[in-house]
Amino acid sequence: MTTIRLLDAAQARAAIPDLCDVLVDCVNGGASVGFMQPYGVGDAEPYWQGVADAVAAGATLLFVAELEGKVVGTVQIGAAQMPNQPHRADLKKLLVNRSARGKGLARLLMDAAEREAASRGKTILVLDTATGSDAEAIYPRLGWERVGVIPDYALWPEGGFCASTFFYKRVA
Repeated sequence: MTTIRLLDAAQARAAIPDLCDVLVDCVNGGASVGFMQPYGVGDAEPYWQGVADAVAAGATLLFVAELEGKVVGTVQIGAAQMPNQPHRADLKKLLVNRSARGKGLARLLMDAAEREAASRGKTILVLDTATGSDAEAIYPRLGWERVGVIPDYALWPEGGFCASTFFYKRVA
């Protein structure tokens, strides 16, 4: 059974071990999400602690996808913006463990994140993803509009430059 949940700070802290497993799997599988290989649980823990702190501060919304009670996917909404951008949010770190892919979890996570962002007055969401990655193909299928590409924007986790494609979606 699949469950999608929005976590509070205490739940986010309790989920850190599973969230670490998801992030480690994705980075070691080649996902360009800000981290370099080799990547282990010890590398992931400080990142998720920071996310839990941002959840506690109300700056981040953290969603998880669970299969049989174990977190196997996640996505975040960066809700805290500058004063001239109260209507905007950043979609961050859509991650699904490779063993759980192909079950529609990315769509379920995105649907939940978009609905919650809209319910909080956000009308436009933005994201970036590695150009040419498997992830890039997901967003147009979910109604996101491609804006453009910046070359050499980031590095692949195994090294070497990668371009990033930027998308937006109106949600309200």
